[in-house]
Amino acid sequence: MIAITAALAAGSLTLTACGSRDDDGGSSSKGGKTTVVIGVDAPLTGDLSALGLGIKNSADLAAKTANKKEYVKGVEFKIEALDDQAQPSVGQQNAQKFISDKDVLGVVGPLNSSVSQQMQKPFNDAGLTQVSPANTGTELTQGDGWKTGHSVRQFKTFFRTATTDEIQGAFAADYLYNQAKLKKVYLIDDQKTYGAGLAASFKANFTKFGGKIVGTDHINPDDRDFNAVVAKIKKTGAQALYYGGEYPAAGPLSQQLKDSGQNIPLMGGDGIYSGEFPKLNKKAEGDLATSVGKPVEQLDSAKTFIKDYEAAGYEDAYEAYGGLTYDATWSIIEAVKLAVEGNDGKVPSDGRKAVLDAMAKVKFDGVTGTISFDEFGDTTNHTMTAYKVKKNAWAPEFSGEPKLG
Repeated sequence: MIAITAALAAGSLTLTACGSRDDDGGSSSKGGKTTVVIGVDAPLTGDLSALGLGIKNSADLAAKTANKKEYVKGVEFKIEALDDQAQPSVGQQNAQKFISDKDVLGVVGPLNSSVSQQMQKPFNDAGLTQVSPANTGTELTQGDGWKTGHSVRQFKTFFRTATTDEIQGAFAADYLYNQAKLKKVYLIDDQKTYGAGLAASFKANFTKFGGKIVGTDHINPDDRDFNAVVAKIKKTGAQALYYGGEYPAAGPLSQQLKDSGQNIPLMGGDGIYSGEFPKLNKKAEGDLATSVGKPVEQLDSAKTFIKDYEAAGYEDAYEAYGGLTYDATWSIIEAVKLAVEGNDGKVPSDGRKAVLDAMAKVKFDGVTGTISFDEFGDTTNHTMTAYKVKKNAWAPEFSGEPKLG
């Protein structure tokens, strides 16, 4: 079903446009095809909108590509994107909107792990598949028990194409200690689910390697004046600052660090790996970030995605999660295909259950590599890349899987 807001904006809500329920649980649309809606939840406004708009556009491209190829015969895919403003409460409201639209058979997103925590249970209760291209909080799939080796899957409906903070934090610690040869690090996080989890993983692995955490602190991610904490860092002799958080605060934090005379790098995770980071930080040169997978620009599997994205004329860049979003969306498309093929070429009456059941069988060569999911719903691809700001832009330094401390 076409999103009701779009139909109202067009000035009319007609039976032809919206379709009518058929016996197979889908929505009839023009040309006799059944419309399957894939929801997208991301911050489309606010500080993190650069990442969110890249997610929305990449999901849109996947749906358009599937339609153009007629990848699932008799099915027309439509994207319905909702803005969560990076707020957990808004994400929870969006989850209910998706659940109430029976044509939604899967949801891509969100960006923030803290938002996902409010969406997972409603989706699980409704049997609606969720695939995040960006959530890295390990506990989202494995529960708090992962810290003691007792991982238990939390929600049968939750999957992700991004790897976990357990892996990302370990990769960052490995890179900083063993390759950059930096042994003393000051640790800061923004107290949010993503930032705190990433910092904890980094700390555990960095100290196992033999590194020393010379100080720790927490900041409010909405603050932009960090001179007090910068002064504390200066007294410790830190060789680097590791920050668990996102680019809106990381940019000014790094610049104020350099302005204080401390010529040391700030390192963070995929939350700072955005083209916006160097724009917010006039002294970003040499700063470091990790992100999931190899750089899409280096992957043969991503050439078509990059070419098609540019040809589509989107105003916003695909950013850090473009390839992962395309793959997350395509995994739902693949599941729909399996469900339709297993039901005599029609969308099953219980489409959500059929799509969820099919997710365990999904495996394909995606933009970011081979896409499949393990027993927790986590991606089986653990490759990470370390990036460094050079000439005011992120440049890849090293790709691989982490050595655990």
